[in-house]
Amino acid sequence: MNSKVAVVVLAAVAVLVSGCAREVAGSAAVDRPDPNQVAGLAVTTGDSGPRPGVADAGLPVANSDGSAVDRLAANAVADVQAFWQKELPADFGKDFTPVRQLTSYDSTGQPLRLCGSSSAGLVNAFYCQQDDSVSWDRGQLLPQLNDSFGPMAVVAVLAHELGHAVQFRLGSVNQATPTIVKEQQADCYAGAFFRSVAEGQAPHFQLSTGPGLNQIMATLFFIRDTAGASAQSASAHGNAFDRVTAFQLGFADGARRCARIDVAEVRSRITEQQFNPNDQDQGLGKGNLRVNDQSALRDLQTTLKAVFPQGQLVAGQQSCSDAKATSPASYCPGTDKISLDLTNLVRIGTPPQKGAKGGIGDFAAFAEIASRFALAYEHGTGHALDGPSTGQLTACLTGMWAGTITPERQGALQLSPGDLDEAVAEMLAGSSLIAADVNGRSVPSGFARVEAFRDGFTSTGLAICTSKYSG
Repeated sequence: MNSKVAVVVLAAVAVLVSGCAREVAGSAAVDRPDPNQVAGLAVTTGDSGPRPGVADAGLPVANSDGSAVDRLAANAVADVQAFWQKELPADFGKDFTPVRQLTSYDSTGQPLRLCGSSSAGLVNAFYCQQDDSVSWDRGQLLPQLNDSFGPMAVVAVLAHELGHAVQFRLGSVNQATPTIVKEQQADCYAGAFFRSVAEGQAPHFQLSTGPGLNQIMATLFFIRDTAGASAQSASAHGNAFDRVTAFQLGFADGARRCARIDVAEVRSRITEQQFNPNDQDQGLGKGNLRVNDQSALRDLQTTLKAVFPQGQLVAGQQSCSDAKATSPASYCPGTDKISLDLTNLVRIGTPPQKGAKGGIGDFAAFAEIASRFALAYEHGTGHALDGPSTGQLTACLTGMWAGTITPERQGALQLSPGDLDEAVAEMLAGSSLIAADVNGRSVPSGFARVEAFRDGFTSTGLAICTSKYSG
């Protein structure tokens, strides 16, 4: 995040600005999503990964070493292509022909010539239009994905690459299409495929809509563009927030929705941005503030009070008789105060550094504080403070606040590149305070948490949150 106000050391956090927020009357009725569902499917917590006892697909893979990760990749390709062989005729009236060649290579080993380039040091997986092939690095990329996120992360990457094959079979993109549009479409097509896996239709794989789906979306966080990258770059894939958005569109609305992603749509909703000269580096990486700095907390409260007049940030943890303590921030309805656990706030707000463990980043920590101010608003306007619906409303309101601190608003505190990705990472964790009720109980599905946050972020006021997510 970026703080525009000069650093001033404060002895305690005080209320600086009282804002005014009101709901818009006459808003149209909207469907209220079930917090126990993911795009119409029940939230499940069963096994995710390869189906036990199912024989390998046996697809021919050039240069394969016969390893487990190569077999995993080949089975993934087989299931994705089987999906498109049904889906393309049903949705678009066109046949899907399997790609002409699959190639495995080791980026640390003997190089191959693939798609006109050497595979030496190429830690990647890619679709090549020139020869209609899909290739993957079995030496580093796939093992790293498997170790970090599980086998379904490998499936996710290959589903994305085969999404590019779908594009060219449909003729929906060409060489003039911006890369970011192609990548958003491919993420969306991957989402459409994973919907079929969650519905039990994949021969080799199974997926829970709770933790399993969270891991898929976390994979997109892992392979996102670096914070500060340009969406206009020839290699742009999108930040995690935008990639997850595209994936969710495919999962919820299917392949036809993916085909509608075009330049105009991407330009209207893309959040990837470059750093500007005002973005600070306090030794935590550019764009990350020290979250226990009193001036940063003051600026944070300035932006929050402009949206949520209720609630007051106080120094130190406070006792509360009508709600459980939550960390790193707690809201007490009886006193209307928000207190902080500064030790945990710093842990969450410190981004991971090379060779050292860390949390997520400053915005993840600040958004958790914002969620407690959202609860104060909910309490002041008569909404329930406990239960999954409360978590959805809280996530939406927190997203709405985030939308008020974009750089063009010129506020005391501003979003920096990477901040929304930090929110995604927090919401995909096992428990998310951003999407939690007053007692810290989170919405069961990370998918639903991110969806509610994004609804708020893209809204123009409080009305969409209160009309869509009020219990």
